[in-house]
Amino acid sequence: MNRRQLTQLGVPAYALNEAVKAVSTSATTNKLRGADLKRQVKQVLAAPEQYVKDSCYGEFATLLVEDPTVEPLHENVEYRTWGEDIDAMAHAQMREACKLPHAAGAAMMPDAHVGYGLPIGGVLGLEGAVVPYAVGVDIACRMKLSVLDLKLDSFVSRFDDYCRALEKGTRFGVGSEHQKPQAHEVMDENWNVTKVTRQSKDKAWRQLGTSGSGNHFVEFGVLTISAEQAAAEDFDLAPGEYVALLSHSGSRGPGAAVCNMYSNIARTKLPKKYEALKNLAWLTLDSEEGQEYWEAMNLMGRFAAANHEVIHRLVSELMGAEIVAGVENHHNFAWKETHGGREMIVHRKGATPAGKGVLGVIPGSMGTPGFVVRGKGEAASFDSASHGAGRCMSRKKANDTFRIQNTRQELKEKGVHILSAGSDEVPGVYKDIHQVMRAQSDLVEIIGQFDPKIVKMCGDGSRAED
Repeated sequence: MNRRQLTQLGVPAYALNEAVKAVSTSATTNKLRGADLKRQVKQVLAAPEQYVKDSCYGEFATLLVEDPTVEPLHENVEYRTWGEDIDAMAHAQMREACKLPHAAGAAMMPDAHVGYGLPIGGVLGLEGAVVPYAVGVDIACRMKLSVLDLKLDSFVSRFDDYCRALEKGTRFGVGSEHQKPQAHEVMDENWNVTKVTRQSKDKAWRQLGTSGSGNHFVEFGVLTISAEQAAAEDFDLAPGEYVALLSHSGSRGPGAAVCNMYSNIARTKLPKKYEALKNLAWLTLDSEEGQEYWEAMNLMGRFAAANHEVIHRLVSELMGAEIVAGVENHHNFAWKETHGGREMIVHRKGATPAGKGVLGVIPGSMGTPGFVVRGKGEAASFDSASHGAGRCMSRKKANDTFRIQNTRQELKEKGVHILSAGSDEVPGVYKDIHQVMRAQSDLVEIIGQFDPKIVKMCGDGSRAED
């Protein structure tokens, strides 16, 4: 009997390998064929507990018997979606995530598109468990905007200085490092919280103050706060136009190492009947591995924040400028929060925290605006908003469709200078940021607009880390 025939008899996918072995053993041992084997399989399926000690069907039957320690999958956890232009595969991924035994709620942001495990732009609340892949490979990838004490006309009078500051103050690409390690107090923390963080500390020293590939960037631009866009008290800027520095990067190689290690551990602990959910394998927070991951994830969050702080320090020093205000936020992270009176682990895979009064930055693309926002605390979104415009095209299709040289000239004519970037990051590969912002007007209010002027990204075509 083959796998197709066994499936037709009702053998679940997770037990097919054991079923094939059992039928083969029975055929050899008991000299059975055809209808007799089918009858045996049906009997085992009907009452597997009676066959757990059978010499031929024992392992198959044991796998079929419900393990009381394995929680059942959910069937009715619903989620709300913001925006309409979201592909079917992203919805399929979200529906799978909502089946997890610990699932307590979810939401989909208007920039959502297919990711690994959880879609980018997906928000997932679990009770007592965390999913490393729902946090992401680039743990605590984040945005940071700094307002500098420079005059707007310096974009013309000091244009070469701005370009030089980005070229000399940043490092981009997979494995990029500083020849001279940078200093930050995060490196004085305890990196021995887990084996993988201990092993990653030297790499963290070298990569501190660097950016990866893909959609990571550092750019200068103009931040506009109008009289109608009253600034929050903790971002105290009068209406006007300001020179600002905006960056997007994460925890680099150390974060990827943490994700890979604990995703693999989670997969080994995943009940075999749930092997189809391997990219959503979870760790309970009452387990040793779950606690280790939680400590490592939070350390990566502080490392990512330090990474941005160093980038902004280096670039602003090269400009001889002072930072007078700023706002920053994580995405690709998990937070312990209370929603509807229940404590949850809220995963925001490419989603921005948007609790009531919480500030954040939502970028567009190299040629479109980004926005400083204040969260409205919408319960149905689990206090979340989009983390950007969201891709509408794969990187492969983008590289087949666009040429960065053409885009560079087009944007230059519009006053945006691209120092380096890949064809897979041109504006045409992203959704319309203005439509995305309109779709989430009930989640955030705009208090400032950032228009890019000089953009630096990885231009070597290497694979994205996040």
